[in-house]
Amino acid sequence: MKEINKFSLRIPSRSNNESFARTVVAAFAAQLDPTVEEISDIKTAVSEAVTNCIVHGYKNSIGNIYINCEILSDKSLKIRIRDRGCGIENIKQAMEPLFTTAGGERAGLGFAVMESFTDSLKVRSTVGKGTTVTMVKRLNVKEDE
Repeated sequence: MKEINKFSLRIPSRSNNESFARTVVAAFAAQLDPTVEEISDIKTAVSEAVTNCIVHGYKNSIGNIYINCEILSDKSLKIRIRDRGCGIENIKQAMEPLFTTAGGERAGLGFAVMESFTDSLKVRSTVGKGTTVTMVKRLNVKEDE
């Protein structure tokens, strides 16, 4: 797919930046005239990815979260969210619903939520170097397509 437009953003891994990140991505996606449901899906997926960076990637420290978005020629939105945190030892296990390393109030549904609200989800990670989550959401898709 050909790239039509893109942006990059770097934010500190502070919890109050999670809502900022999802709003920025949603505002960028607005140029594709998405439905309210599509915007809600995008915001939810971005929230989960950024929260994972904050809670799991950097744990009790502050690092940078890198967000790159592209609008592609097929009217899809490609969202890449990356940290340079601790990384994930076992991606397959981490993507299992209800699995969490954080304990407490964490439900372990972050990747499952991202997957359910996007059309494609890829996770790459290296222990000690960080994690990259790439999501693709096709917009303005008719029910009969």
